[in-house]
This record gives sequence, C-alpha cells and structure tokens, in this order.
Amino acid sequence: MAIHLWDYAPDALEVAMSELLVATAEGSDELIDQNVKDVLHGLRQHLNMDVIFVSEIRDGKRMFKYVNHKPDRALIATGGGSSLEQSFCQCVLDGRLPRLVHDAATCAQKDILPQAPFRVGAHLSTPIILADGQVYGTLCCFITQPDPSLREQDLAKLECVAKFTAKRIDTQRLNVGDQWQLQPQE
Repeated sequence: MAIHLWDYAPDALEVAMSELLVATAEGSDELIDQNVKDVLHGLRQHLNMDVIFVSEIRDGKRMFKYVNHKPDRALIATGGGSSLEQSFCQCVLDGRLPRLVHDAATCAQKDILPQAPFRVGAHLSTPIILADGQVYGTLCCFITQPDPSLREQDLAKLECVAKFTAKRIDTQRLNVGDQWQLQPQE
C-alpha cells in the first residue's frame, strides 16, 4: 500500500517533475538537463505520442532544439527545422489552431494548416514563455493517428512541462548566455 499526501497516486510524470524541481533547487546543470530529457520522454510515453519536441523560434525559423520519439517514428530530428510560417507551431501561436487537436485531418481549420511530409493525427502544442515574457518557442507532441481520448488535462501536463522547460532555459541563459542546448537524443 502506497503512502502519500495527495488524494491520488502520483504517476511517473509527476514523480519526474518532482525530481526536476529538486534538481533545479540544487542547481546541478548536468542533472537538470537529464531530468528535462527524462520528463519529455515520460510525457511522450504517458500521452502515447510518436514524437515530442522543444522548438526555438528565431529569425522566422522554427528549429528543433530537442526531439524525443518512438524508436520507429523518427519523423523529425534534433537540429532540424523549417520556416515558422510553414509550421503547426505558428498556427497555434497565432490562434488559428487549438492547442489540443484530436485529428488534424478533420480539424475545422485544416485548410489553413501547412503541408507536413507525414500525416499528423493528434497534436498538442503550447508556447514556451520565458521570465521576460518572450516566446522562446514551443513544446509540442503528436502522433500520426487520431486520438479522441486526449483531454484538457493532457494539455495541462504539456503546459506544466513547458513552464519548467522555460525555467531551465532562463537559468541556462543567465549562466552561459543566450544559447540553450540539450544534448541530442542518443
């Protein structure tokens, strides 16, 4: 029997988030980087998504700063990117696309969506907003098939992880300048 203070049993994502908070308080850069990767991996698995990524928006481009994917779903890669205008990220940022989409093919806004080199089914996206109010980029995840089971609670988890990612970026910028990088997925 588990003993905990909450009125529910914490899942693996919440445990990883707690570890991230502890690591942030200790100020261990190497540990925080690994925890961010672990949390993103855990969230991707928890939501049953093919891909989760952190993008940076700079000079009209969306660059994939970190990508975690199922082993058989390497649809995008860390270091890749494209024009911001040709991205789902921009559609979410300017309000043309909701942050939670169960099936992009049946979305009411499908006529305005950019062409992707692969099918996008369910899609979750949220901005990464730094302490100074600047939008750094987005935290997104998707699967190639529709998923009607996704809920607002799932989006809230993505938003929570985006807030912690923003804190990490802010910390890195203070410590090492304007460039934030996670090590590529191994």
